[in-house]
Amino acid sequence: MKKEYDKRPLVLLVEDESTLAMIIKDTLEEENFDVLLASDGLKGLASFDANRPDVVIADVMMPQMDGFEMVRRIRKKDDATPVLFLTARSSTDDLVQGFELGANDYLKKPFKMIELVIRIKALTHRLILAAGAADKHLFEIGSYVFDSKTQLLRSTMGAVELSYLESEILKRLCSSVGQVVEIDTILTDLWHDNSFYNRNSLHGFIHKLRKLLIKDTHVKILNVRGVGYKLIVLH
Repeated sequence: MKKEYDKRPLVLLVEDESTLAMIIKDTLEEENFDVLLASDGLKGLASFDANRPDVVIADVMMPQMDGFEMVRRIRKKDDATPVLFLTARSSTDDLVQGFELGANDYLKKPFKMIELVIRIKALTHRLILAAGAADKHLFEIGSYVFDSKTQLLRSTMGAVELSYLESEILKRLCSSVGQVVEIDTILTDLWHDNSFYNRNSLHGFIHKLRKLLIKDTHVKILNVRGVGYKLIVLH
């Protein structure tokens, strides 16, 4: 069921640093958000189930249950609600792990409040677009621009014309950046059959798309084992 976005978006903030949590809460409320607070992953998970927020902001390192585990459990029952991680970690492996678990964005500590506000507004804007079912055909993917109508993938190196199936697969990934696109969904839509042979064909197309996007190291197509694929753009 689609949510209505004519009200103040509800943000669940899961952060164990109480001073920082109150600063973020006050800032977001001034920007027309409603904010729920939780001090660890267990309380955050309970609040998520009880309130079904529009956006989740989660610290990674917390007592009782860390942010990664909390989001992993949330994603078992909800793959649509945007999640932004706040983290003091800086390694690429940690960032990729967060995206693989289902995060849509991340912000490194320390950060400026205006940057957090911009990120949260961007996530809620994506929800509004999704609710309106916008028929989008131009996608920015890091340093690339993809036009699904002309099947052209453009970069500073020029343009590459994709095949029909390459274009349709990439369009589905671009339409759900940061979210898992299930293998069964792609196979049913494009092949009308989820046989083992077609799964291998899909994997081959994903491999080709990865090679086409390899020049921008911030762009990755992740394999969510046994489930599907996820396109992410690291900042």
